[in-house]
Amino acid sequence: MLKKLLILVPLVFGLSFAETLTVLTHSSFALSKDVIASFEQQTGIKLRFIEGGDAGETLNKAILSKGAPIADVIYGIDNTFLSRALEAGILERYSTPQIGAVQSRFLLDPTLTALPVDYGYVALNYDKDYFKGKPLPQSWDDLAKPEYARLLVVENPATSSPGLAFLLTTVASLGEDGYLKFWERLREGGVKVAPGWSEAYFAHFTRYGGDRPLVVSYTTSPAAEVYFSEGKYSEPPTGNLLWPGASFLQVEFVGILKGTKHRAAAEKFVDWLLSKPVQEDIPLNMWVWPVRRDAKLPEVFRFAERPLQPAELSPEAIAKNRERWISEWEAVVVRGQSAEEVMKNRR
Repeated sequence: MLKKLLILVPLVFGLSFAETLTVLTHSSFALSKDVIASFEQQTGIKLRFIEGGDAGETLNKAILSKGAPIADVIYGIDNTFLSRALEAGILERYSTPQIGAVQSRFLLDPTLTALPVDYGYVALNYDKDYFKGKPLPQSWDDLAKPEYARLLVVENPATSSPGLAFLLTTVASLGEDGYLKFWERLREGGVKVAPGWSEAYFAHFTRYGGDRPLVVSYTTSPAAEVYFSEGKYSEPPTGNLLWPGASFLQVEFVGILKGTKHRAAAEKFVDWLLSKPVQEDIPLNMWVWPVRRDAKLPEVFRFAERPLQPAELSPEAIAKNRERWISEWEAVVVRGQSAEEVMKNRR
């Protein structure tokens, strides 16, 4: 009888004894407040989010705390870091009942320790006003010419997720030697390198007062420009450059961290993240596409392009070569070494 009274007391006073689930995310994670509140109300689980930086930094924090995890769940591992997460053995397998609704092409981890949540495409954006009446670059060779290189701002692949994705795009499209020669030409032509996406887009892109009308961003950015203009634009003021191989598919994953003391709550969170209401909440909050095949997209996503021929690299190839590619990029772009010198040292 006393036990029943102890359960009823918090209900009478509108309180609850909530279990707290800690979720480690990258800095771009966002969902509507009412959607999060609905999960907490329905499950009695309080969500606590820890921001870990970009995708790479977030994964590093999870790996460094292996054995004594700082969170129960991690969200934001992408396909550029997937193999590293799997090799580190930080995730627990979970076959969610929502798996049947997920598009199979995004199930990149057959062990089901990393489950896909959303996807998007890193690509070059351009300022339509700046290029009105002017030719756009139509190829990698065009982009490397000084007249375009001096108009371009990119993100550092060592510190930025889209920066790394763009580096991988050049590797996939131009090959092991070609990508370094391309970046050498960009450096000589005057390309600007920013630490991360926010600085590149909001400080250096001409749309926001910068001097660079070409920026590495996402194919959803034109749709976001329309949405956040609050009626000022009926058509995007920016566009995407999508010649074959000029974009890169990013898939983001969620996983239950090994050693969690809240396994049941973690499973509920994963199920919820892949549920239709949450998947339909993702596009206007994180500007990516949901992985559920039955999730409806907001109207403004008609301005978000899905490239027909994105660049492709396997997670295994990325895992094997990622650090070397970044190191070679730094040698050529940051330290000013020649592509030939770097390639000679490789051999």
